[in-house]
Amino acid sequence: MAYIYWLTIPMGCLSLLMIHHLTGGRWGLPIRRIMEASSRTLYVMAILFIPIALGISKLYPWYYWPSTPNSDPNLAFKRAYLTPGFFTVRAVIYFVILFGIVFILNKWSSEQDRTGDPRLQIKMASLSGIGCVIFAFTVTGMVVDWVMSLEPDWFSTIYGFIFIAIGFYTSMAFMVITLKKNYEQLKNSFRASDQNDLGSFLLTFTILWAYFSFSQFLIIWAGNLKDEIPWFLTRAFGGWGAVGGFLLLFHFFVPFFLLLQRTIKRDIGKLSKVATWMMIASLVDVYWIVMPAFDKAGPHLHLMDIVMVVLIGAIWFTTFKWQLGKMPLLPLHDTRFEGVLEHEHGD
Repeated sequence: MAYIYWLTIPMGCLSLLMIHHLTGGRWGLPIRRIMEASSRTLYVMAILFIPIALGISKLYPWYYWPSTPNSDPNLAFKRAYLTPGFFTVRAVIYFVILFGIVFILNKWSSEQDRTGDPRLQIKMASLSGIGCVIFAFTVTGMVVDWVMSLEPDWFSTIYGFIFIAIGFYTSMAFMVITLKKNYEQLKNSFRASDQNDLGSFLLTFTILWAYFSFSQFLIIWAGNLKDEIPWFLTRAFGGWGAVGGFLLLFHFFVPFFLLLQRTIKRDIGKLSKVATWMMIASLVDVYWIVMPAFDKAGPHLHLMDIVMVVLIGAIWFTTFKWQLGKMPLLPLHDTRFEGVLEHEHGD
């Protein structure tokens, strides 16, 4: 649970970085270095995945399928897919794909700072186009393998997009908080309208998360199939139902109505407070998705749940801070913002 939560931030930052290279827009100028530094933390997240790979037999019920009778023909195809060896190979493939995208985009960004070659911007946009498609398939494979297969009898075709929305939601909230911490260094190149755009992104991702989550619920509930509804029966009633109600209120409605207010979106202090709450709500969301696989009766918060969230978070954040300090807080020769950058360096 802790690992998946912290993984959503670099994954979300990488996807937003590619979207920025594709679309441009001033909104990406003050947070581009944050997105790049966050994407480079995927290397340490690969190392932190090793305990999960070693603990397959403790985490995933499909580990014992080969030793049990094949009573359900519908599960036959899953038996060939969900094997320890193939699981590990796929994990390596996922990380190699992401490492390739991260390495090339960051390499070209560093070269752009050094040389100012305008062709590099075109190259980054071209890679980002195909990269967004590859990213969507890769994230879907990752969450199906690492999260959905915790309950292998259940499936959802929109599951990958839900986690992409969680990544957008959590990473943008984190970037707003980081921007607040570095505001004094960036304020000369950061307009109120730019901040308003970031607040609008937070609002958009709040709506996107709600849309995907409700769509999954509505389709599965309307279908009323015995292979699909147990996942929601566990999470919609009892103790887990209370957590679901919390998410409906505090993950969606509260941020939604707060972010409708322009005065909040244009005040970095207020916006960062909303973003902090959104990160907490997103952690509860990941908890609600993952933990019922281990305890269907209801939430029982253990000390190790908190310890691992803090420990993995400390490792990830330390790595992020180190990476953020390796490059200037603003790109030096982005051709789309040359006037802004000249003003910043002139000051």
